[in-house]
Amino acid sequence: MNGMLNVGIIGLGRIGCIHAENIIHNFQNVRIKGIADLGLNDDMIVWVKNLGVPYWTKCYEDLLADPEIHAVVVCSPTNTHWTIVIDCIRANKHVFCEKPIGSSIREINDVIAELENSINKRLKVQIGFNRRFDHNFQTMKKTIESKQVGQPHILRLTSRDPSPPSLHYLKLSGGIFFDMTIHDFDMARYLLDDEIIEVHADGSVLFDLRLRELDDIDTAVITMKTCQGAFVIIDNSRQAVYGYDQRAEVFGSSGQAVVTNDTSSSIVVSNKEGIHSEKPVHFFSERYKQSYITEMQQFYDAVLTDKVVPVTVYDGLQAVKIAKAAQLSFKNNRRVNLIEISDNEDADLKNGTILEKTINQTSTNRFTIDSLENGINLHEPVP
Repeated sequence: MNGMLNVGIIGLGRIGCIHAENIIHNFQNVRIKGIADLGLNDDMIVWVKNLGVPYWTKCYEDLLADPEIHAVVVCSPTNTHWTIVIDCIRANKHVFCEKPIGSSIREINDVIAELENSINKRLKVQIGFNRRFDHNFQTMKKTIESKQVGQPHILRLTSRDPSPPSLHYLKLSGGIFFDMTIHDFDMARYLLDDEIIEVHADGSVLFDLRLRELDDIDTAVITMKTCQGAFVIIDNSRQAVYGYDQRAEVFGSSGQAVVTNDTSSSIVVSNKEGIHSEKPVHFFSERYKQSYITEMQQFYDAVLTDKVVPVTVYDGLQAVKIAKAAQLSFKNNRRVNLIEISDNEDADLKNGTILEKTINQTSTNRFTIDSLENGINLHEPVP
């Protein structure tokens, strides 16, 4: 590679555009060699040209066939991730894949098997759980690791979007636990450095009646227990009218630590009308702008120096297992132990036979990109 990393980007929805612009403006030793999107149109081609990208295509296999491309950034719809990642591994390309890597445990196990069987043992696959790279949450993790709050007893995570996404996006999202809460599932494991063993999820449709047709919900509360006995409480909403609400609190044997919302300024105005401060920044692209850059920098460093990636396929697998447990808990209104989630969880969930188990015991194969929606809430058109 001679210190220069050539990458291809698959999918030009909102998150694909964010990654492309970040690469162009922040990395001197990384070059976008090509971009693929099945829905490529004239406006998108103009945008790609303005970035200075040499070529574009509707077929992602063209990128994989290019010997000059070393790594691929997968930003396509969720149901295409696992097949594309497997194709990338077979083509000997390093992979950065947006969450989740697959919608079932079987799919992710297929990716793991493909990676383990690859002739190139230096090949890297990193999953895009960007919140791990947020400055606030990284500071909280260091605080927990340094025992400033003692042994963690309770972790509370709040994640609320400013407004619900389009109906088209919701149909492809996999549901709130896989689309939205999955970030919180990963954050719980990351912050506590512990595994989740038990999940209870509840929720309802409180404002977005469209979701009733999709067997989905707009508001959820999830409680979980870790191996070391700590409790995790997550609350989600798809509509916080005051902005993008992203907070965390850890309570431990020696104290507590709190992460509050980022705002455009820290000013607080006090007058006879009251005390006023800024609302939270509007959405994820503003709140987590730097985290997207940092996660990509660490991916490139892992590729160029043969380091272990900071977010592995195993991390992606565990987040999906927790999401499956939450889905099952909500469906059957009961507490679910993670040991119940097996490789056959899809069939178990569909026919309900998992209820008969003891505690001790939909995806497409072809690539179909929707250029406007790709596994991240999208409320704006492609630039």
